[in-house]
Amino acid sequence: MKSKADPLSVVAMAVTVVAISATAPLTAAATASPLAMAFWRNCLGFAVLGPLLLLLRRREVVRVVRGERGILRREQWRPLVFGFLAATSLALHFAAFMTSTRLTSVAMSTALVATQPVWQALIAAGQGVRTSRRTRAGLALSVVGAAAAAGLDIKSGGTALLGDLLALAGAIAQAGYTALSEKSRADVSTPLYSTFTSMVCGLELLAVCWLADISLTGFDRSTQLSLLGLLLLPQILGLGSLNFVLGRVSATTISVLLLLETPVAALGAWWLMDQGIEPATIPGLLLIIVGVTVVVTSSGQEQPAAQPGKHRKDSPPYPAYAPYIPQPPLTPQHLTYHQDTPHDPRVDWAKHPEIESPTIRFSYHGAGAFDTVHLRRPRFEEDEHQPTFHEPTDALADHGPQR
Repeated sequence: MKSKADPLSVVAMAVTVVAISATAPLTAAATASPLAMAFWRNCLGFAVLGPLLLLLRRREVVRVVRGERGILRREQWRPLVFGFLAATSLALHFAAFMTSTRLTSVAMSTALVATQPVWQALIAAGQGVRTSRRTRAGLALSVVGAAAAAGLDIKSGGTALLGDLLALAGAIAQAGYTALSEKSRADVSTPLYSTFTSMVCGLELLAVCWLADISLTGFDRSTQLSLLGLLLLPQILGLGSLNFVLGRVSATTISVLLLLETPVAALGAWWLMDQGIEPATIPGLLLIIVGVTVVVTSSGQEQPAAQPGKHRKDSPPYPAYAPYIPQPPLTPQHLTYHQDTPHDPRVDWAKHPEIESPTIRFSYHGAGAFDTVHLRRPRFEEDEHQPTFHEPTDALADHGPQR
């Protein structure tokens, strides 16, 4: 990982922020139902991710179809269920967030949905992760900022307050998607997982639109242009530049920069719809951004709480998001390696838990990085007398370590 961003990375980061910030203004400017927009957003995303998956991970798709990969084994049904639940959370995120852009201001919607790291920290705390004082301070700032920014909507009530609540629901659903994804995709590369979640999410939204009798065709020109903008900007340009820059800049830096979505989206709404920002909400919006920044930058200080009987005194804490119970350390004489198997960099990572790992924990509006490596301890074959390491995933074999 580069310690200093080069000019190309700076340009890619700027493109990422601007492209992703177009989501809320384009949704608010359309005239179609937000649920229809959410469906087409995922449908178009699947249309983009599907060919890319076949192009980048064709061998993995063939293995899954033939049943040669662990995803189809009996012990992987539980992660598969978590995958469906994660896709459902993603569908709820899109439905709530895109609906909120119609009911409240774009600035309020994007600021409240950007509190996803706050809810993610609360979920992690519920799973036994120790929360640092700095993280708790960031949580407090975000809560105060959200209450201050929504003060006018609380007084007036009506659709604006409902839009604020839906934006918060979208942030919680996004945090749920991230937490569930960490439990479901240990043996699946990010392209395959992203394509799978987009497909399931789109099918669920299609069912909702069908049950609610929401029209999915016959859109006017402004809605068609908005859908085209959602495909070109956040889905293709935003995701592509995000994947590119994550290989050059730390995920924490990108997470903080993406908080600029609130002012950039507000400018986009002002340009497209002449929608301004209430001066009284500005201090609260700034507090939200500052609080989330504190939470994101302090995430590296959090460590999973030690559980009795799980770890030796001389062993580092095992990641809370790992789907398998860690085994006691094995001595070299108890392990046999395949001579033709490349070195797995996850083994090195297991010795340095303090290093920041760019896992799928970093996701934004349901988008994960294509080349992100999901780091976990290697699993061992159960049907052999002597344990051997699994073959590295395609992401590791094709691209190697990202750091």
